[in-house]
Amino acid sequence: MKITKIISLALIAAAGTSFFSCSKKVQGSTVEAIKANKEIKIAVFSDKKPFGYVDQNGEYRGYDVYFGNRIAKDLGVKVKYVPVEAAARVEVLETGKVDLVLANFTVTKERAEKVDFALPYMKVALGIVSKNGEITAPEQLNGKKLIIAKGTTAESYFEKNYPEVELVKYDQYSEAYDALLNGRGDALSTDNTEVLAWALENPGYEVGVESLGDLDTIAPAVQKGNKSLLNWINSEIESLEPEQFFHAAYEAELRSVYGPESNADSLVIEGGKL
Repeated sequence: MKITKIISLALIAAAGTSFFSCSKKVQGSTVEAIKANKEIKIAVFSDKKPFGYVDQNGEYRGYDVYFGNRIAKDLGVKVKYVPVEAAARVEVLETGKVDLVLANFTVTKERAEKVDFALPYMKVALGIVSKNGEITAPEQLNGKKLIIAKGTTAESYFEKNYPEVELVKYDQYSEAYDALLNGRGDALSTDNTEVLAWALENPGYEVGVESLGDLDTIAPAVQKGNKSLLNWINSEIESLEPEQFFHAAYEAELRSVYGPESNADSLVIEGGKL
């Protein structure tokens, strides 16, 4: 009897510890906990210029980082940027490694089942870049090699709609672009906003397909069920509309890339309103 009682108590204690740990994990991302810790951990890309990258001084820069800096400022905390690969954006939230993802995260139904998306701040579709812009339609890639980054909307789009295209997959964007430059594929597909910027900086390459698939949105993402941080981020995006914050972010981080004639309204969303 004593042994049975001891085992039962041990199981109850273990269950209580497990419950406490799980609760603590969720609580770790609330606004109150972030302020108490005086730090917010934000996942961003480190190799996806001009949205998230590390500059020559070792500092994080880009459109997403510009927003992340403002979030930290308005929360009154320091920001810790955590580099993330495209395929790991859901995982870093589910495991509590970060509080927020600002890694050019396209909103999809499948992703929304695993994370909670806040209001959008950018519009995006897919694009295709190739040498001299030779690929002008996705059908031209049938039987050819298309370079993509794992875990992206480009991967799922081509797997579903163009199964005859051979996908050459890489974990990091830098690896994918190096593969294109080294001739390991006939073209590369990712967000049109990125391939347009990349082509401008790489002579000999052009975007032959500027808009492919549905027009999607980019939004911040938090751990599933974290209403505290989700509501705060939504309020933040709405409150930034009067000052046209994301237009300012465009001028600071994107204008020099896309050129003086580029139209910020084609990309930017203010106040979460499409």
